[in-house]
Amino acid sequence: MTTMASTRRQFLTLLGLSAVAVSCGTSAAGTSGKGQTRTLRYQGWAGQVTLPELAEDLGYLGDVKLEWVGNTISGPQDIQSAATGQTDFGGAFNGAVVKLAANKTPIKAVISYYGSDQHAYNGYYVLKDSPIRSARDLAGKKVGMNTLGAHAEAMLDIYLQRGGLSGAEIDKVEPLVVPPVNAEQSLRQRQIEVAVLGGILRDKALATGGIRPLFTDFELLGAFSAGTYVMTDRFLKQNPDTARTFVTAVGRAIEWSRTTPRAEVIARMTDIVKKRGRNEDTTPLKYWRSYGVAETAGRITGKELQLWIDWLAERGDIQKGQVRVDDLYTNEFNASPTTSPATSASTSGS
Repeated sequence: MTTMASTRRQFLTLLGLSAVAVSCGTSAAGTSGKGQTRTLRYQGWAGQVTLPELAEDLGYLGDVKLEWVGNTISGPQDIQSAATGQTDFGGAFNGAVVKLAANKTPIKAVISYYGSDQHAYNGYYVLKDSPIRSARDLAGKKVGMNTLGAHAEAMLDIYLQRGGLSGAEIDKVEPLVVPPVNAEQSLRQRQIEVAVLGGILRDKALATGGIRPLFTDFELLGAFSAGTYVMTDRFLKQNPDTARTFVTAVGRAIEWSRTTPRAEVIARMTDIVKKRGRNEDTTPLKYWRSYGVAETAGRITGKELQLWIDWLAERGDIQKGQVRVDDLYTNEFNASPTTSPATSASTSGS
């Protein structure tokens, strides 16, 4: 019989791709100048404005153009598409990036694009009358999250470990896949004891009342960048100027969103979504507060990747020493200013 622990481990093996699969990927189309592509194929997210999309609208990409090839439903799928050459960049939770690299996939993380801070975070919520008050109270309880083996489960594991639970005790906690749009309802109907909520879904649930946070990822780790955009080593070697334009533009967009009044950022995003004409609901954009990137212009320090190297090794998903953090990322293509991010009230308004 498959145990919950083995199921968790099996999930992450799905993130791996062989070097053979990557070597068979197609190269980017639409080259110019010195043979470098100036068109970047990518996947978007329905109803959201990604940082590259914001950078393009702000004019930061110059003559580099984005070519939307469809929407993705998960970070692991997005970086797999980049690794196999179906797109030119993709973004995912850093644990998925580590796992992909552990399978000898020649990719590099080039810039952070989302994270957790006081405005952008995931909370683990229980009903107000719930007896759950600590990590130990979660034994035998169901925790609903968007997917297993990714950010939400990692935060849960860290919380349980810090609560002093043994491996056997942690295995008694049951993470379940619950679509984010159904998480609040599942919690209120007591189908699960804990719901992971973020963004608009969190804010709407809190406005309704009757729930309280057990913990948040921001409380757990402080401000940290949680996901990175990756490009293949092949793409970076063949298109260094384009990569530099892209990464620097995304870094500038991060700082623009951090220092621009929140209402102006939301208005710009709303305009972007309307202009692209994909019949998307712009209502959720009014809840935007921050991309949550911790470092200036999305520069990668290594610690945000080392955290997941250690987590995956402890779980047995990768071997200790299998992945070196210095091999995972580069800031070579980020020419954004290095000044500290401004502390802005722009993301703290209602």
